[in-house]
Amino acid sequence: MECITNDDAGLSIAKKVASFKAVEDFIESGMRVGLGSGTTVVYAAQKLGELIKSGKLMDIKCVPSSYQAKQLIQNAGLRLTSLDESNLLDIYIDGADEVDSNSNLIKGGGGCLVQEKIVAYNSKRFIVIADYRKDSKVLGQNWNRGIPIEVIPVAITPVQIFLNGSIEGAGPAVLRMSHEIMGPARTENGNFIIDWHSSLLNKQDIHWNELYQRIKLLPGVVDIGLFLNMADIVYFGFPDGKVDIRKAISHKYDI
Repeated sequence: MECITNDDAGLSIAKKVASFKAVEDFIESGMRVGLGSGTTVVYAAQKLGELIKSGKLMDIKCVPSSYQAKQLIQNAGLRLTSLDESNLLDIYIDGADEVDSNSNLIKGGGGCLVQEKIVAYNSKRFIVIADYRKDSKVLGQNWNRGIPIEVIPVAITPVQIFLNGSIEGAGPAVLRMSHEIMGPARTENGNFIIDWHSSLLNKQDIHWNELYQRIKLLPGVVDIGLFLNMADIVYFGFPDGKVDIRKAISHKYDI
């Protein structure tokens, strides 16, 4: 039998309070809501379902950013829609692997990043929910699994060679392997993921936007798990039930 430790219980509380607070603060009846993936978003979907069942919220439509998010929406009894029907969402709620002091994010540790970025970009507001461990001064301070990069399979070797030594911040570009099947892990788009352990991680004053553009232009790169200037507000939950709220300094877009 699996043992649940105090640390596990504390993390569950931290994720829950951040998620519940964000939903209570921002979701209103009639909204079109995008939902991300991961353990923290489970609580956001749960809270939405509770508010709808109690009659406090009505006419909520939800767009998933992954198959897991679709299951969360359905299991919570929420109304499912898509970007085809609702191409500009009111809110996008998602977690993050790490958040720096400027609310830039690393995402993709769980394998989803491209579809999440699409839904986030097509939302008026991007609300991040996370536990206290995800809060960092700089990217890479606490997250040590590299920057996820989704790559079309045929381009894996050229992209790895480039990241290993032909770019500022060069460092090991590791093809992510699956824990369930033999071979590389695949995204929902059927692509592979490189985890890039850039030498720039955990350093101050890095121009991530310029680096992002250089990598994104490589043939075969679909997108990168750097969500820069996209988050509007970040909720950090703590085991004691406290929630810290950080408003972003700047935004990539203003819809």
